[in-house]
Amino acid sequence: MTHALFSHRKHWAARFGTAPFLPMSRAEMTKLGWDACDIILITGDAYIDHPSFGMALVGRSLEAQGYRVGIISQPDWQSADAFRALGQPTLYFGVTAGNMDSMVNRYTSDRKVRSDDAYTANAEPNKRPDRAVTVYAQRCREAFPGTPVIIGSIEASLRRIAHYDYWSDTVRRSVLPDSKADLLIFGNAERALLDITHRLARGEMIGDIRDVRGTGFMVPRDWKPADNWLELLSTELDTPGAIDTHADPYAMSPSTPAAQTPEGTAPIRLVSKAERLAARQEMRARTVIRLPDYDQVKNNPVLYAHASRVFHLESNPGNARALRQAHGERDVWLNPPPIPLSTPEMDAVYDLPYARAPHPSYGDAKIPAWEVIRFSINIMRGCFGGCTFCSITEHEGRIIQSRSEDSVMREIEAIRDKTPGFTGIISDLGGPTANMYRMACKSKQIEQSCRRLSCVFPDICDNLKTDHTPLIHMYRRARTIPGIKKILVSSGLRYDLAVRSPEYVKELVQHHVGGYLKIAPEHTEAGPLSKMMKPGMGAYDRFKEMFEAASKAVGKKQYLIPYFIAAHPGTTDEDMLNLALWLKKQDFRLDQVQTFLPTPMALATAMYHTEKNPLKKVLGGKAETVPVVRQGRTRRLHKAFLRYHDPDNWPLLREALKEMGREDLIGNSKKHLIPLHQPAGTGRQPEGTRTPRAEKIRGKPASAKAADKSGAAKPAPGKPAPASRGRPPQVPKHPLSQRGGGKSR
Repeated sequence: MTHALFSHRKHWAARFGTAPFLPMSRAEMTKLGWDACDIILITGDAYIDHPSFGMALVGRSLEAQGYRVGIISQPDWQSADAFRALGQPTLYFGVTAGNMDSMVNRYTSDRKVRSDDAYTANAEPNKRPDRAVTVYAQRCREAFPGTPVIIGSIEASLRRIAHYDYWSDTVRRSVLPDSKADLLIFGNAERALLDITHRLARGEMIGDIRDVRGTGFMVPRDWKPADNWLELLSTELDTPGAIDTHADPYAMSPSTPAAQTPEGTAPIRLVSKAERLAARQEMRARTVIRLPDYDQVKNNPVLYAHASRVFHLESNPGNARALRQAHGERDVWLNPPPIPLSTPEMDAVYDLPYARAPHPSYGDAKIPAWEVIRFSINIMRGCFGGCTFCSITEHEGRIIQSRSEDSVMREIEAIRDKTPGFTGIISDLGGPTANMYRMACKSKQIEQSCRRLSCVFPDICDNLKTDHTPLIHMYRRARTIPGIKKILVSSGLRYDLAVRSPEYVKELVQHHVGGYLKIAPEHTEAGPLSKMMKPGMGAYDRFKEMFEAASKAVGKKQYLIPYFIAAHPGTTDEDMLNLALWLKKQDFRLDQVQTFLPTPMALATAMYHTEKNPLKKVLGGKAETVPVVRQGRTRRLHKAFLRYHDPDNWPLLREALKEMGREDLIGNSKKHLIPLHQPAGTGRQPEGTRTPRAEKIRGKPASAKAADKSGAAKPAPGKPAPASRGRPPQVPKHPLSQRGGGKSR
């Protein structure tokens, strides 16, 4: 049974009221009249009391139910002392790495240590350990043995089964046995966490809580919730062929002659469609799929790709079955994904009394992540795009969870009235994807039965409602709020959806673009696009035409800035060369480019590790081989193709073009990609040295240089690329997603 999010009876500690900030010290606890915390949240981020940050969102939700919640932010992990700072919690420790995976946060796509951390005061690096969830959980155990430990956040979610770890180049175990946590909560955590917390407060043992959706735990190899549960081997379920088409499961079959009932026998009662569906759902609800063991996927790339495929097919909350995977003598057990929040529940979470500021203990320190999002608003969660390099589906799911328009308007007013430094400009009104607000399947029954990995690839599903009217209405209403000068949309835009609504494109371009709109076609060639599950360039061309027409209609000079990924699985040298030629033809000179970063559990990561395509059947000798770029030189080459105009890249490009038999592209005319001769003082230098570069235009078409002198609108505040999309990340937009705005898709 699924309870409404805040329907539980409040805990007795509700009498203490709302804290101005969740306490980070014993002195703050004393001031609030607390003798102990019920829950202590450990986080790898600086504590910012704002709904874009996971610790605040979860902490305030628990506080709203009457619990005393303390926060230990970025503790010294060298000993357990820092984990004793607030005393022993009466219920449990909640452990999170923060808004981002700690490895993605600390290392680049070339496995180099980053020099700063956007989620730390003054961007100071090295304030969190590698694999922070595991380290923090172990220290909590050491600090107070016997106190339950619950792990969550993007890091725990993406490591809930055996997974390929790019930084060690190995397949690692689930985070559960390594962290020795009692429970793992994956996905949107509010519903599961509140349910578990109330049950613990009533005296239930954490080891007995085994029926909450969105949770994982360790069990004996022969454990089942009940005797009537059915266990299936995943290798018996993998069906041949690509998961590309989606027939309406409720369409009527061609009629056949009716069977004749022999005279004298009772008529056969026909089972209705609803009864068949109910029986099927009941069977799935007590079925668990056994994935190949950890040792098997560690040593067999085909079985790893197969496990990844099955895992992703079991991600729809409407039909997903439980999963289990052996790790030694015990199993990791994963219940089905959580039920998405309803609009009233989303409103309740985002309407909580956030201070909308960093904790006062940071003083005047600058926290880059806060500076980026303090004037932005999340209007929804989830993404049904299914991009293989993105972690959204594994974490937030495909079903869109939208706030009401009234709730969004209240937050705009709260920013206007309470956030210091507000100048009247909302920097973003969006989410994981800007224009999926209120989009859903036309039928709840079809949605609950669907097994597609994407609602928009290879084509937009006929059952998907793509109406942009609610979003257009929200934009128009937001612009009428007193004190609001400008509403910008800088979250990712799904332009293949946008072209279906010319009215939306016009509304967006004429009122909500700050001069430049960043979009992410990711590539131009069919090979890599098919492995990304991204649309072809036809959708980009249509959107570009509409964008330019809408800008011209109001006399604005505005530009599209496309983003691309280098070295994605499925990409060849020829693909990157063709992309470079397209960029030159379009007169684009990119400055910010990304190299594919394999994040745990993403489908593209499975391709990178196994060189197999989990979008299709991988067993039975039918696995499709995927070209993968691993060597440092080739990765540098693919990135160099994106920056063909940079003299530092010309020596490598000349060498590669000669090897490819394309010396015809080396020369000094407009038809050539790179010049024949190297300018003095340029070219690749030894590691650690810097060389002067030719003048270039940063992140915009060469033709846009004149626009800067003409007084055209400047670009909206951008949001750096997210880790979950296979790019070096900085500031994700959403606390639970590890991906952010700034790159339209």
